[in-house]
Amino acid sequence: MRDCKKIMDSWKTSLVLVCLIGFTCADLVKFIDCGSSVGKVSSVDITPCPTQPCQLKKGQDYSVNVTFLSDDETQKSTALVHGVVAGVAIPFPIPVDDGCKSGINCPIQKQHSYSYVATLPIKSEYPCLKVVVEWELRDDNSKDLFCIKFPIQIVD
Repeated sequence: MRDCKKIMDSWKTSLVLVCLIGFTCADLVKFIDCGSSVGKVSSVDITPCPTQPCQLKKGQDYSVNVTFLSDDETQKSTALVHGVVAGVAIPFPIPVDDGCKSGINCPIQKQHSYSYVATLPIKSEYPCLKVVVEWELRDDNSKDLFCIKFPIQIVD
């Protein structure tokens, strides 16, 4: 019985450490709302992002998590991502643009909170530069469940 207790105590300690490591890797990102018409964003984090603006290395993938409250009911959601360089919005492809396949159980209900989780690949052919990312998640009627902007820096 004592061996079982030791194993459980060890397991609990390991779980706490894993959770703490997760919190240190997923840092809240400063963002601005750029027109969330049918939702409200409560937090944005990018993993890993130890400094801001996030320095994203070419050839790596990053996890973006946006927590938001929906003010709308919708059957589907579609993500659009752009890099804004010198005032010009350039499409930024993501592997999955279907929000219902990105951590959200659809249909989306009014007054419920959701965590949208997506992968942001930084391709090796991207130039090294500072850019503002504009990320939208649209409902059935092309209204923004969220629209956020945050700065990043692409580095080698």
